[in-house]
Amino acid sequence: MLVRYAVRRAIHAALLLFAISILTFLLMDLAPGDFFEDALLNPRASPQTIEALRAHYGLAGRAPARYARWLSSALHGDLGLSVAYNMPAAQLLWSRCRNTLQLTSATLLLTWFIALPLGLWSASRRGRWLDRLCALAGSSLLAVPDIVLASLLLLIAARTGWLPVGGIGGPTHVILPMLALVAGAFPVVLRHVRAAVLEAAGAPFVQAARGLGIPRRRLLLRHILPVAANPLISLFGLSLAGLLSSSMVVEVMFSWPGLGPLFLDAISARDTFVILGVVMLSAALLVSANLLADLLLYAADPRIRVER
Repeated sequence: MLVRYAVRRAIHAALLLFAISILTFLLMDLAPGDFFEDALLNPRASPQTIEALRAHYGLAGRAPARYARWLSSALHGDLGLSVAYNMPAAQLLWSRCRNTLQLTSATLLLTWFIALPLGLWSASRRGRWLDRLCALAGSSLLAVPDIVLASLLLLIAARTGWLPVGGIGGPTHVILPMLALVAGAFPVVLRHVRAAVLEAAGAPFVQAARGLGIPRRRLLLRHILPVAANPLISLFGLSLAGLLSSSMVVEVMFSWPGLGPLFLDAISARDTFVILGVVMLSAALLVSANLLADLLLYAADPRIRVER
């Protein structure tokens, strides 16, 4: 059952990526010009030379033919050539993708490591000072845009010199962008954890178990948390998707050599296959995260197995 469900979800994910690739290719084709457009203004560059360069980099021909060539190559791991860097786009993307995954995975683990126990503790003490303090901190962080939080962290680090700013030269270089992402993701996860636990705590069987005199800690860990796990598993995939989108901006601000700065440079240079590669790689990461969340939810919730 799990294998059949996983195969069906994987087919849906593949179709979604196929649709995203078509839409992205069409949008780029509708944009005026390409990397060699400015070269036509140079009297030393003949139109024949420009066309030969376009053919070499896979930019010549009509859009359907170019997409068919790219799709055939992409299925074999070849994402085309980067015009700006004069190297395979896949080689360029994998190195940047590792840095983005390093940042987002560390952020995701730290966010849930803090928000999950704090949300459980806050929900178990509803209305007390800790619950009010968590609500105040979460609301304050949600009210400040992510770019403002990142700017404040960058300013503090530059003024104090406590942490290195920009680049990737060691483990400490990931701390600032990671803190900026945690500050944006933490209040959302905290609120959802608290809400899921409070909803599970109000279930009739939990009230009955509480009436039987089951200790609060055992009631929380053995009865409430398994019920609250379903929405939290779904939130796990959504939080990773939000981190990947937020990391694009944070990476640019902190000069972290991930997919964000590469995507910005590729748009400025109109580097077609790098743009397409970044979009598809980001979409693949998002789809994979949601697929993992669906599989975990399938394994955790017997109702889904009955419905399927």
